[in-house]
Amino acid sequence: MLLAQLSDIHAAPDNDNLSRLACALTWLDTLQPDVLVLTGDLVDDGWLAGYQAIAKLLDSKPWPVFILPGNADCHEMMRAVWNNQPWSDTGAMHFVKEISGMRLIGLDTTVNGAAAGSVLEHLSWLEKHLAADTTLPAILFLHHHIFKSGIPALDNIMCSGHRELERLLKNAPRPLVAITGGHVHRPMMSNVAGIPAFICGSICPANPLWLGGESVPPVYDPPSLMIHRFTDGTLVSHHVSVSASTVPDEYITTLK
Repeated sequence: MLLAQLSDIHAAPDNDNLSRLACALTWLDTLQPDVLVLTGDLVDDGWLAGYQAIAKLLDSKPWPVFILPGNADCHEMMRAVWNNQPWSDTGAMHFVKEISGMRLIGLDTTVNGAAAGSVLEHLSWLEKHLAADTTLPAILFLHHHIFKSGIPALDNIMCSGHRELERLLKNAPRPLVAITGGHVHRPMMSNVAGIPAFICGSICPANPLWLGGESVPPVYDPPSLMIHRFTDGTLVSHHVSVSASTVPDEYITTLK
């Protein structure tokens, strides 16, 4: 099982983030993953044309794609553009999908009108699906980070209810293989309830690794994505940096 993850495109009319996304998808063409998961913040300011351009790029790929919203996203626009996603029928846009011998669980952590996220109102939904009668290994996807990144401004808008989530995961009948999200615009990893936990880097320009000191480190990071490879019962997750500017002509055409 080869699973690709992209996060935080933040496409807008005044930036080049759609081109950066096209570069990442070009790189993925060489790898041909089994599935692609997008973990939120696709566009800024309800840019409908941006959602449509992203959908056009994704539709040109042979792999199935599953999408979660982020705090910058518009649920109504996403449902209108992607009417074939396995989201919950109403309210939160959770999903559960079994594919290539794995169970993908997407948890919508967005809170209407807020930059921060929360899992508190969704713990019963997650508990139900973690207790499902299946032996398939599972990965949990969300947008907001559930462990502190060390970057004060971002940890102020992280996911509330992470302590309650940790207790739920510790008592789950089968442990998750991994937990992975976005939101921070920097690649990171930690451990939550004994489970590997990741923050996928961003397609949009990265945030500085500012840990609250007097100076802010410079940022040189290119667009970033993750590749999760699960084989023989073992998960290996890779942070991958890709070019921000090398885009074939056929990809540029799809953005016009």
